[in-house]
Amino acid sequence: MQIFNSYDPLHDNQEELDVLTQEAASYNLIVWNDDINTFEWVIETLMDICGHSQEQAEQCAMIIHSKGKYAVKTGSYEVLKPQCDAINERLINATIEELVS
Repeated sequence: MQIFNSYDPLHDNQEELDVLTQEAASYNLIVWNDDINTFEWVIETLMDICGHSQEQAEQCAMIIHSKGKYAVKTGSYEVLKPQCDAINERLINATIEELVS
């Protein structure tokens, strides 16, 4: 019977990496519903600015419409801030909210 050592020095710091990843992704980019912007415009914006696929953007737009708002992306503040600004420049209301753990 062969016994293998399961210790992996490359993943020894996995807990530290998980914490760092959690800290880096501690914000939500929220897009708010309104009666002005069309589904097509919101979908196009999410694809252009957030890098969503057509299907992803359509699903987000439906949730935004039905729930009033939706977290379309999660990440660090530094990454989300320019995206939030770009969405707002297209006259779609977007905000950044800190995740509460």
